[in-house]
Amino acid sequence: MSGSQRPQSGDLTRREWRMVVLAALGGGLEYYDFIVYGIFAQAIAAAFFPAADQVALTLALAVFAVGYLARPVGGMVSSHFGDRYGRKTVFVITVATMSICTLGIGLIPTYATWGVAATFLLVLLRFVQGLCIGGELPGAITFVVETAERRPGFACGIVFALVNGGVLLAAFVNLALGVCLSPAAMLGYGWRVAFVIGGLLGLVSFWLRRNLGETPEFLRVRHDAARHPVREVMRSHPGAILLGCAVAALTAAFNGLLFAHMPAYLVQVLDYDGQAVAVAMNVALLAMSLSLLTASWWADRIQARYLLLASSVLMLVGAPIAYHALASGGTHLIPVLSLLAIAVAGANGSFAFLIAGLFPARLRFSGVALCLNISFTLLSGLGPLAANAMIQASGRPAAPGLIIGVVALIGVTASIVLGRRAAQENRSPGS
Repeated sequence: MSGSQRPQSGDLTRREWRMVVLAALGGGLEYYDFIVYGIFAQAIAAAFFPAADQVALTLALAVFAVGYLARPVGGMVSSHFGDRYGRKTVFVITVATMSICTLGIGLIPTYATWGVAATFLLVLLRFVQGLCIGGELPGAITFVVETAERRPGFACGIVFALVNGGVLLAAFVNLALGVCLSPAAMLGYGWRVAFVIGGLLGLVSFWLRRNLGETPEFLRVRHDAARHPVREVMRSHPGAILLGCAVAALTAAFNGLLFAHMPAYLVQVLDYDGQAVAVAMNVALLAMSLSLLTASWWADRIQARYLLLASSVLMLVGAPIAYHALASGGTHLIPVLSLLAIAVAGANGSFAFLIAGLFPARLRFSGVALCLNISFTLLSGLGPLAANAMIQASGRPAAPGLIIGVVALIGVTASIVLGRRAAQENRSPGS
């Protein structure tokens, strides 16, 4: 079924709710592990990169990008096994490995103690984290769409609400540590506490995931499993992959800039108070979670592409204005960041459902993984570096708003193409 068509709605059974929440909860805990790096980028830069402040931050963000660059490889490996042998095993392996890496980052010595070996180990652990998360989120989307067949749009919304919950938890930990510790202690060891917490929560997620069963839809198609699903989906569905990347573009770019770039950008470039930034980020993340849940509820009742279109238009106009307001100084952060988060809710609440509907069940994991990992690698992973480069090259602190404007145009185009695709499917029901 195409994600642009209106699916049959209905209530989820207790078993379906349980499976959806377990899958989504694991994704939230793994995203805590991954995003906490961006939140503590300044402290990590001081610990592992002996350079001037701006150069060190750029290097730390480059290591953040390394994690994203590993995602396509991890996605291809995970989706190969997920489409051939089932979804559950991939979940268990990725969350266990992710937890070990997160604990490792929290425990490794600094550059001052181990020299370049410490920096190399940091890069290696981030790379492995990227491999894991490359299969985690596509697997969660595939799992819940196939489990909650009567409410797939809302099920995807639950995944991303809890993923944002993991990010919100990371922001809350940052806020709590900032209250309890001095700035010097935060730079010295406070950031390590956040990574240790993430690793321990990941082990809890690993324990919970042992109870997951296979999806009904995979059980129906497992005898027709592709021998090389990644190769087959690239050969037989190239247009769907390109369209899926475009559908995910706005979410990937905005989330990368909000989660990984915005905290350091507001504090170091625009000189906002660190505690005020942490509070505003928490409120904005909460607003994002609630609003995307609302949008995903509608995704089961209207054509979901309209939600993508609405967010794309709002961000095309609103993002450059919001960045200009932030760069002017003295802006109230909570309303500006919260309004941005609410404006993108239509895209956040519909893109996963839309992408999953582009591929048949026997190739769904692989198709979703390719779309998400290409978009998130290029836009979330490299977005913070591009934002820094644009600011330095132009001398304009509001320059990152242009990135959001460009990807919003991509979102408008994607929603139009989805409409034409749905019209063709309606004219040719057997195709």
